[in-house]
Amino acid sequence: MITIKNANVLCREDMELKRLNIIIQDNEIVELTRRGSKGRVVDGQNCVAAPTLINSHVHIGDSVAKDVGDGEPIEKIVKPPDGIKHQILQKTSPEEMMRSMRNSMKEMLQTGTTTFVDFREGGLEGIEILEKASLNIPIRKIVLGRHNAFHESKDLSEIKMAATKILNHCDGIGLSGFGEIEDDVAEVIVETCSNMNKLSAIHVAEYLKLQTESMEISGKTEIKRALDAGFKLLIHMTEPMNNDIEAVGKSGATVVSCPRSNGALSVGIPPLKEMLDNGVNVALGTDNLMFNSPNMFSEMEYALKVTRALYKTHISPVEIFKMATVNPARALGIETGVIEEGKTADIMLIKGVSGDPILSIINRTGYNSIKTLIKDGSVIFGA
Repeated sequence: MITIKNANVLCREDMELKRLNIIIQDNEIVELTRRGSKGRVVDGQNCVAAPTLINSHVHIGDSVAKDVGDGEPIEKIVKPPDGIKHQILQKTSPEEMMRSMRNSMKEMLQTGTTTFVDFREGGLEGIEILEKASLNIPIRKIVLGRHNAFHESKDLSEIKMAATKILNHCDGIGLSGFGEIEDDVAEVIVETCSNMNKLSAIHVAEYLKLQTESMEISGKTEIKRALDAGFKLLIHMTEPMNNDIEAVGKSGATVVSCPRSNGALSVGIPPLKEMLDNGVNVALGTDNLMFNSPNMFSEMEYALKVTRALYKTHISPVEIFKMATVNPARALGIETGVIEEGKTADIMLIKGVSGDPILSIINRTGYNSIKTLIKDGSVIFGA
């Protein structure tokens, strides 16, 4: 057992600050108490105990192509199958890719992220590379695979077989977008994921051209097509049109927003306030490691400040913090993202926090700010 003693704890989903001891047994938070301790004691004096972070969208394999293609159009950089990133990935050895992946996972842990969701390209081989790269790295990975048949085949039975094969080795499927697949293919993939109790995710409305082209081809926005197919994880939604945001709010789907990536690629600022106003469950991801570090503190800070600038109004830091904790945990069906009894003990102790702890965590947390990191009830570093 472990007791985190005398910490200021961000409790439960509302993140209310209370001075408490946290008692952990195995991988679970079993008690929040003002008195008492059991087992090993971790001193939380002068620290804030917060849930660790969830990076809800990353292309970790692109760690091998850092800062390549800056200033080029987005289609030239990332559009499959011949984008700059795809050319680099094809030339990269598995050993080099694994080395860069390992470094990125270690950086995530150093910056408080204990869970990440990877859009894993390369079929079964790509999944295997990530599995090998993550050996002995105590991080929780949620792997969304992909198969070439999704954009190469018109045979829906073949699509279903390919989806099933991939899903036997990962946590779901993550698709590039409607520019690469047909609507009936998307529906088969979502249905297969649902039948196997797996996640289905797709990039939508990352930039305006995708939306206008979708309207011309199908008479519907990418977001409407994704909702009609049944996707529950929508990546980006930087350029919603018509009543897209309202429709997503009513659907119960989660939007994973990647503001720094959108900024780096000059495609826009995601309308986070409108999403919140319409009841959308919003999560944050750092997206492609070509453009950004996997640092979720940086993502939260950028999201908070650029959204305030866009709307010229106050946006609560608590809402932004939830986008890296509570909200994605709910969408992914995992028992993390919150400090309360019965939840998985993924906790970080942060020192040097100001009188506004959540704003301070977003604005000021650096590599040396995390005193202790706990994942699944085990101390990863610190004491």
